[in-house]
Amino acid sequence: MTTIHAYTATQKTVDGVSAKDWRGGRAAACNIIPSATGAAKAVGEVLPVTKGKLTGMAFRVPVPDVSVVDLTFTAEKDTSIEEIDKLLKAASETYMKGFLSYTTEELVSTDFIHNTHSSIYDSKATLQNNLPGEKRFFKVVSWYDNEWGYSNRVVDLLMHMSA
Repeated sequence: MTTIHAYTATQKTVDGVSAKDWRGGRAAACNIIPSATGAAKAVGEVLPVTKGKLTGMAFRVPVPDVSVVDLTFTAEKDTSIEEIDKLLKAASETYMKGFLSYTTEELVSTDFIHNTHSSIYDSKATLQNNLPGEKRFFKVVSWYDNEWGYSNRVVDLLMHMSA
């Protein structure tokens, strides 16, 4: 799992020293910075079936908002892009409604600013990465507004706690 993540307030505006790592001390607004991420571990906490099965890294990129996850996986059984699309579309309309969205439009990062969903599945970006005769290796892409989407989940949690 790779996250292409908008830079954040914790990053440097000009090249300087970082206590964590050399790359982390580089200017955020003019560099693509490879970085560690806890996203794969967090997914394992939320979806226990994936625990210990994901690894990940991040690239911090010089955009102020909106990030994207690029997930490459091997399915347990033969499947297709159409089946993946169908399952994620159904989830976005039922039990994941309000959290997962689904798009067939050819959108770019700024199109997702202020999107309240935690994840917007980009069906146009899904790829089948198989050798001839194989039907299990896929890449899916999902966008998220790393500030607005998160803030909306905090509000959801507060509403749930106050109910």
